[in-house]
Amino acid sequence: MVGLCRILWAACAVFMLAFASTAQAQLSDESRDYYRGWIETAERAEEAVDANKASNAAFEQLRSDINNYRDIFDRVRNQNSERIRTLEGQISALGPAPADGKTEPPDLAQLRKHLEDQLNAVQVPRIIAQEAFSRSNGLIDEIDRVIRARKTKTLLERGPTPLNPIYWTPAWHDVQESASALVNETIVNIRTDTVREQVQNNAPAIVVLFAIGAVLLWRGKAWSQVAGDYLRSLGGRGTGVWTFVISLFRILLPWLGVMCLWSAVYLTGALGIRGLLLWEHVPGWAAAILYFNWIGRQLFLLGERESFNILTAPQIAVLRVYIDLLAVMLVLHDLVLLQEQIENISDASRAVISFPVILVTAFLLFQLQRVRAQDREEAPEDSPKGAGFGKLVNLFRRGLYLLGIFSPVLAAAGYINAAEAIVFPAVKTIALIAVLVITQQFLGNLYGWLSGKGDAGRDSLFSVIVGFILAIIALPIIALYWGAREADLTEQWARLLQGINIGGVTISPTNFLTFAVIFAVGYGLTRLVQGGLRNSLLPKTNLDPGGQNAIVSGTGYIGIFLAALVAITGAGFDLSSLAIVAGALSVGIGFGLQTIVSNFVSGIILLVERPISKGDWIDVNGQMGYVRDISVRSTRIETFDRTDVIVPNSDLISGSVTNYTRGNTVGRVIVPVGVAYGTDTRVIEDILREIANSHPMVLANPAPSVVFQGFGADSLDFEIRAILRDVNWVLSVKSDMNHEIAKRFAEEGIEIPFAQRDIWLRNPEALRPQTAANASAAPSAPQTPAEMTEADLDADSDGDADGDTH
Repeated sequence: MVGLCRILWAACAVFMLAFASTAQAQLSDESRDYYRGWIETAERAEEAVDANKASNAAFEQLRSDINNYRDIFDRVRNQNSERIRTLEGQISALGPAPADGKTEPPDLAQLRKHLEDQLNAVQVPRIIAQEAFSRSNGLIDEIDRVIRARKTKTLLERGPTPLNPIYWTPAWHDVQESASALVNETIVNIRTDTVREQVQNNAPAIVVLFAIGAVLLWRGKAWSQVAGDYLRSLGGRGTGVWTFVISLFRILLPWLGVMCLWSAVYLTGALGIRGLLLWEHVPGWAAAILYFNWIGRQLFLLGERESFNILTAPQIAVLRVYIDLLAVMLVLHDLVLLQEQIENISDASRAVISFPVILVTAFLLFQLQRVRAQDREEAPEDSPKGAGFGKLVNLFRRGLYLLGIFSPVLAAAGYINAAEAIVFPAVKTIALIAVLVITQQFLGNLYGWLSGKGDAGRDSLFSVIVGFILAIIALPIIALYWGAREADLTEQWARLLQGINIGGVTISPTNFLTFAVIFAVGYGLTRLVQGGLRNSLLPKTNLDPGGQNAIVSGTGYIGIFLAALVAITGAGFDLSSLAIVAGALSVGIGFGLQTIVSNFVSGIILLVERPISKGDWIDVNGQMGYVRDISVRSTRIETFDRTDVIVPNSDLISGSVTNYTRGNTVGRVIVPVGVAYGTDTRVIEDILREIANSHPMVLANPAPSVVFQGFGADSLDFEIRAILRDVNWVLSVKSDMNHEIAKRFAEEGIEIPFAQRDIWLRNPEALRPQTAANASAAPSAPQTPAEMTEADLDADSDGDADGDTH
């Protein structure tokens, strides 16, 4: 921590340069020494890259040193941004400096010089830091390129083939020598007085650790079951949640037992150098074996619940054996690599020892694929399919067959490194995908239990989102399995945090997250204000519902606009840099989004001018109904059939719209009625006026009127014209008046005529001979009905197309 503080302090001292003029800077001795250290490191890195003779470990250490410098440069180059903008604004306020030998007032010239000196003193450290940052970036890229080139060369390097019998005897001899050296070293070490004394001193701890380890290995599973029974008593029985938790105890307790035994052996001090190097890896090997065994058990439990595709119990039992053997192969491969480091065996022996491990691993992968193939052939068509990672799992399984064949072929040809780089990462990736499936299943079960949805929780949106997040988390782990370096991942993450420059605007995850948080807060506050206006404040005013809706909607638009503006500013985006992007968008809007922009502007006009409001009864384009909602793009109208019609806002502004309730609900009703010829028209007029005046919805001022329209073809036509206090009741009022008219006319004996037609034949005498002739020529045989064809139906439909009745 002290060293880090000194580095940070020194970095700040380097870049806090006080300029006496625009050309020279004064640095302290400590600052100069620190900057000279960076220059020396950069030059040493350039020489190492050019020579390409340093080891990978040396390159990694050099890269780490440069990365530390780069982090400091990155922080310094982003400092004093606000101060620089302030000074630039002050200088800009002074106007341009005089040219062509002209002079300016002394006070103004002195102020300009003072501001320029301050600007240089602040800008120069940023410029130096930017230059050093760019140089460090380039050096890191060059070092990464050298290391990747070396790894690629090693991966594609062809060595001795393990199938050559000449190498078998030396390889077996190397294995025997390694085992003998390990055993002899341990025996010699045990016989020393130092080990005996250490065992005597640590005897109590050794005995206790051995006892605890043995008990955990012997009784760990039984205790896990007891803990499971207790956990199930807390609730959630049948959901699979506690089964998953118990399974973790089943591998955790035995692993703790192994750690106790490992610690006990370590305390004895009986192991030599080789033994200690091997013994350090024992906890990891035990964890790998327990980990793969846990995966196999979880697959078996998933198969019992019929949720892991369509595996049967015997197939899962076979898979569990294969999975356990794959863990053993990973341990053996790690042991081979460790033997190569300890004993420094030849490449031929290394190939011969590794080849059986590669061959068995590839065979196990091939057998896994065969089990899945048999499963697909024997499965019924209506069997349930896997969800979540099912597609990813099946896609990867299709590559197992090729991996099972290709890896041994490469190893047999001498490409041991390439074969190992394919087959063992494939095993680890399979295990990781299985863990992701199991974890997603557990989280889905947990969500189903807590939410009360039960098994439906596994197929919910929550489960899908969890699967997506798990897949993203697994990507860097898979990259490490397949040969990526941690430095590569951290470098990509650092580049991602630095952001992407678009149109002079740097977009990074930090900026984007800041924008999202500020906008979300502003959006939430806007909704709270809208809710307060809609439910508390506006109902207590005299504004009509349409006006209240306009104020609430306008508040929402303004609030969202301000939230976006504050979020953009708070995230550090320079709006002036977006001018080019905004210009391009305006061109796109002008050509491709004309209708959308027109509807948006029309929506604003509707809310401000309010030719129609929420709740109005309107008629537009033949669609009649009530306005239920006015949004940015369209207006929703609920018709009298209780259907919603979405009308673009531009149609309401540019088209003809009838608003029956604009301003008030007063409206007119017209009730037509016809009476038979010969009826006293004055009596009819009095009756109709009385009916109109007696209805409670009809206004007395202006008074209703009865109009004698004229002489119709079949009746004398009258109309009742009355003004209603609420036009929304026009149909009910019209129905009530018609009922009352029918009643009064029946009481007064007034006839309401219907259409009558008299048919006159000009020459009926010409039809009589023809009728008689047809009657005499008619056969005595019984007649059959005529058969109707589709043409007759078409003719009838055409003839009646304009009428409802015959």
